[in-house]
Amino acid sequence: MAIIDLLKSQAQESGDTQVSVIPILGMGGIGKTTLAQLIYNDKKVESLFDLRAWACVSEDFDAVRVTKTILRSLIPGRRDDNDLNLLQIELKKALNGKKFLVILDDLWNESYHDWTILFTPFEAGAPGSVVIITTRNREVANTTRTTEAYQLGLLSNDDSVSIFTHALGAKDFSSHPHLKDFGEEIVRKCEGLPLAVKTLGGLLRFEKNRDKWEEVLKSEIWDIPETRSGIVPALMLSYYHLPSHLKRCFAYCSILPKDYEFEEKEVVLLWMAEGLIQPQQKEKEMEDLGSKYFQDLLARSFFQQSNNKKSRFVMHDLINDLAKSVAGNTCFRMEDRVEGSKQGSTFKKVRHVSYLGSFFDGFKKFEAFSELTCLRTFLPLMLPLPYCNLTSYVSLELLPTLRCLRVLSLNGYCITKISNSVGDLIHLRYLDLSRTHITSLPESTTNLYNLQTLLLEDCQRLEQLPSTFGNLVNLRHLNILQARSLKAMPLHIGKLTCLRTLSDFIVGEDCCSGLKELGSLSCLRGTLSISKLENVIVPEDARGMNLSGKPNLDGLSLGWSEDIDDSKDRTSEKEFLNLLQPHKVLKELTIRCYGGTEFPSWLNRPSLPNLVFLTIENCKKCTSLPPLGKLPSLRVLSIAGMASMKSMGPEVCGDGLSQPFKSLETLNFKNMVEWENWSPCEAFFSNLRELSIKNCPKLSGNLPNHLPSLENVEMDGCCRNLVVSVASFPDQCKIKFEGSEGVVCGGEVDFSTLILKHLSTISEFESQMEVSNGVVCGGLANVQELVVYGCMELTHLWSNAVGSFPHLPSLRYLHVSDCPKLVSLVAKGQLPPTLKELRIWGCENIQILVEEDDTANSCGDSGDSSRSHDLQYLSISNCPSLKSLISSGELPTTLQTLQIHSCPELESIAKELHHNSLLKSIAISDCGNLKSLPTGIHSLSHLSDIEIWGCPSLDFLPDGELLPANLTRLDLAGCEKLQVVVNRIHTCTSLQYLSMGRCQRALVCFPEEGFPTNLTSLSIYNRSIAQGLFEWGLHRINSLKYLQICDGSLHLVSFQEMKLPTSLIDLRIVNFPNLEYLSPEGFRNLTSLAVLRIHNCEKLASFPKKGLPPSIRYLEIGDCKKLTSFPANCLHPSLLHLWINRCPDLEGWCKKERGREGSTIARIPHVFLALDLIDN
Repeated sequence: MAIIDLLKSQAQESGDTQVSVIPILGMGGIGKTTLAQLIYNDKKVESLFDLRAWACVSEDFDAVRVTKTILRSLIPGRRDDNDLNLLQIELKKALNGKKFLVILDDLWNESYHDWTILFTPFEAGAPGSVVIITTRNREVANTTRTTEAYQLGLLSNDDSVSIFTHALGAKDFSSHPHLKDFGEEIVRKCEGLPLAVKTLGGLLRFEKNRDKWEEVLKSEIWDIPETRSGIVPALMLSYYHLPSHLKRCFAYCSILPKDYEFEEKEVVLLWMAEGLIQPQQKEKEMEDLGSKYFQDLLARSFFQQSNNKKSRFVMHDLINDLAKSVAGNTCFRMEDRVEGSKQGSTFKKVRHVSYLGSFFDGFKKFEAFSELTCLRTFLPLMLPLPYCNLTSYVSLELLPTLRCLRVLSLNGYCITKISNSVGDLIHLRYLDLSRTHITSLPESTTNLYNLQTLLLEDCQRLEQLPSTFGNLVNLRHLNILQARSLKAMPLHIGKLTCLRTLSDFIVGEDCCSGLKELGSLSCLRGTLSISKLENVIVPEDARGMNLSGKPNLDGLSLGWSEDIDDSKDRTSEKEFLNLLQPHKVLKELTIRCYGGTEFPSWLNRPSLPNLVFLTIENCKKCTSLPPLGKLPSLRVLSIAGMASMKSMGPEVCGDGLSQPFKSLETLNFKNMVEWENWSPCEAFFSNLRELSIKNCPKLSGNLPNHLPSLENVEMDGCCRNLVVSVASFPDQCKIKFEGSEGVVCGGEVDFSTLILKHLSTISEFESQMEVSNGVVCGGLANVQELVVYGCMELTHLWSNAVGSFPHLPSLRYLHVSDCPKLVSLVAKGQLPPTLKELRIWGCENIQILVEEDDTANSCGDSGDSSRSHDLQYLSISNCPSLKSLISSGELPTTLQTLQIHSCPELESIAKELHHNSLLKSIAISDCGNLKSLPTGIHSLSHLSDIEIWGCPSLDFLPDGELLPANLTRLDLAGCEKLQVVVNRIHTCTSLQYLSMGRCQRALVCFPEEGFPTNLTSLSIYNRSIAQGLFEWGLHRINSLKYLQICDGSLHLVSFQEMKLPTSLIDLRIVNFPNLEYLSPEGFRNLTSLAVLRIHNCEKLASFPKKGLPPSIRYLEIGDCKKLTSFPANCLHPSLLHLWINRCPDLEGWCKKERGREGSTIARIPHVFLALDLIDN
């Protein structure tokens, strides 16, 4: 494939090559995303890059959303932030020095300015990094590309026929020759558009009637111009010939935003709630019929599988447009723009509404909903969790008027209670309150007789369900996963005989449902978790549950509480657990905190032939495991916290079994504190891919020696008597050892990752390696990543490496931390020539990184040693004894990122930087002994980012030098001698971000020329800011969006004296001791201001009587004690967040105003007074 060859050539570039941008250009439905997916998932392509990420951009360009999506790909589980500057700094750090592949799918925005903002963090990547964009717009391709766009054309007729027959489920027409002529004509009418060909093929896949094919071929829809309808005729034809039940379901999906990823069950439950699934036969389950509908639409290419997660699906943009077209005015996405003249009439016809949620959803967003008295769907989607806030107007005033609602979701909002009026929504079938902060549901909820789905997942403050919960006799799905505060199930849960999904059943102590009530829930399916089993008084109750009579359950979790008193008699638990035998179809089983001494008999025989996942956790009194090798389908086995087990031998495999554990791929052991002996047979683990042993301090002996399929092995906190022979592992196995001493590195095995942590006795890494005649014998020839952490006796990694570097010839990443006796990395030698990234942290005695031997050269020549390797990223932190980096005084010429933090004795970084032309970023902090930076900084054309904090002795630039011409970010703090730099600040025409504080000499001497005119962010904070600060012409910086001024002038009384630019979006005013009022003149022209923060202005007594700008969405006030109230109309209804702290009179006024019905404050989604969240 030509584009993959191009990608490989770009990825293999080095030197000063910039990040490549390759556009894939073509019309809608031509296959741009499909091609990008093939590239992204190609294993050979994956091996070229350190990091990969995928983000959908779509028509509504949002740099914040796209940046967050990329960050979530790179850093799973990170908390969301809405500040683009902070997001980009985080992304830049994640990409710094790494070779990455990023796919930006469906880019429409032609603005070069917006593109440069989005692209800025990518510039931190290593040479060979690639960004692929897919777009329909040639102007977008021209704006972004660094290489020629890859143009996708229409398919040839032969290729179209091939795709068509594949969609039909065949190779050609040989099995149905009577359809060939019609099929080929239909393909020609698709004119080479892959999506059209595939969709029509999917439509006709199950239709073998020649008349039906002729009807499709001769339809008049082919003659409707695309310019008139906006829809490709072939796609409209595909919809037209759908069965009526699929048409209704597909049209409803028009409420899903473009690029929205959805689960099958999520959509099916919505269809059910809207009455779109009506089984004709009683024996057909609604859920099963909905799943069939979904799969039919998937087979017809109306849905397609997501690239990010296989269980999720998306609609192609053209298919989404089709859904919107056929749904007409009944479905509405709030993000869609409606012409003003049509908005009123269109809105009144709407029955189903969705919208993209945000952190603050205020009154103005829902103002027009009062007209939608017949609304049936209220569905916020894609909330930027966590902690989203919704105006009280929705729950208290709007929802009670929407009496026709069938679908209501408030998922993800920080609401703490639900109005009792929810019980009046008698048509409601779907209620989603997941991830809210509610503590209970109102009793009126049980009036919702028609309710089918109740979702309360991750409601961690929910303490109880209504006492009359048994009234919800039509409830089919109850999800209370992660509702950790629930103490019991309410009485009469057994009346809910329609339940298909019951995620959790909590056994309570007093007046609550007992286990017997589960017996009547014969339709349960999916996964059931039963917890707090210690509250069961009569073990015989387990028989009444009839678990073995629930064939649709494929997952079961049985759990007792962890905090049960050890003195409690738990002998009855064995009998009880024996009675909990599940049906043989079970695929996943977890047993947690069981108090018996033996496992149930049904685990000792092959009664669970379909079991795939088994977890046994904290069963502290069991001394042995059952013969788990008899489970033929078992793929993942996790054993943890078995505190009494000392030995595990062949008995676990099953006596006389010729091939135990034949399917096992993942084996995990954790917290087995008494486990001493493991006697496995290698043949039993021939398919094992992942092995993890953590915190098993007494385990000794040998691990299995023959694991031919092993890909990852991790050892953490194991005894030094446990022998791990690296020679037993297959090639390219990833290895991580932490606090495990018994490592034998013999053998000629290749693996790519080696992590050594807490190896307290190792003193010299080199001595652990075996080198014979210059050949690596320690299994390290292909190690690319080495992590050394907490090795207390380690003094250096290598010494006196003669000739080429022998031990790690492929090493790319080296991380060393918490090695207190480490003096240097290399004594009389050099770093590996392949090394790209080096991180050192917390090595308190290291004085120099590399003490070079004049006779040694890693390239084998006598050239400049700084050019002899490929180091691109260097980070050193918390090394208090470090005085210099490399004895030669020269940094590698390939270096792109340099970070040095908390090295107070550091005297010198390098002699000069003239040869470091690739350097992009310098960050230095808390290096009190550093007096100057090397010469040559002004010549670094790629240097874009300088951050220096807490270096009071630093003069910064040598006399006579200018700042780099392409500098975009300069952040200086605690550098009192910095004067020269600010005298020349106006010459940095590319500078966009400037922050300066505690640099007294610098701030006093700001030049008459003022600031660079391209600044977007400016922060200045210092107690000696002169009165002339506001005369420097801030209002002339037309690009300035963010301004923070702290410790202001003693003479400033009125806000109007500041002369601020009209482009400001975010303004922070902190510590102006004599500021008395905010005059309207100062705010009049700030029409874009969205965020206003005012702190420590002790004389400030009033706000402008004409109000604050209506554009303000976020208002924060702190330590302004003379403020007593807001004038009438000061707070606009568009305000979304109000934060007030240590302003006692103002807080009191706000609390009173909050109680007044219809007041502006009562409708603000998020109000924070005195550090306490007030629920609105």
